[in-house]
Amino acid sequence: MEIKSITWEQTIPLRHKVLWPNKSPEFCKVEGDEDGVHFGAFINNELICVASVYIKRGKARLRKFATDDYFQKQGIGSKILEFIINYLKGTEVKVFWCDARESALGFYERFGMRPYSERFYKEDEPYFKMKVAL
Repeated sequence: MEIKSITWEQTIPLRHKVLWPNKSPEFCKVEGDEDGVHFGAFINNELICVASVYIKRGKARLRKFATDDYFQKQGIGSKILEFIINYLKGTEVKVFWCDARESALGFYERFGMRPYSERFYKEDEPYFKMKVAL
């Protein structure tokens, strides 16, 4: 597996397929994509996992983190998140945070992230804000 920087445009098909398959691909683009840092995990040149990071005033926000269904539960998401955290430790970023789907809280907790909000909803999906100091 290879993890490398990609363009925001490369993230859209996998974001759409995994996160919001019932919405349009345009729904999967977020404000600030042009200024974000985007990462992809590849196996045999196939993009199987994407994650986008938006850095602002010493804080980095993870958004649109998606792994192809076929490759889930194989440690790929963990590897890309480790890669991102190590990347951020080499920057001015002091806090790494995300809006985590409630179903993924345990995953993020393994990286030291802790909830710091009440449950909230996006498109009927329950979320919590989570963060970790770097």
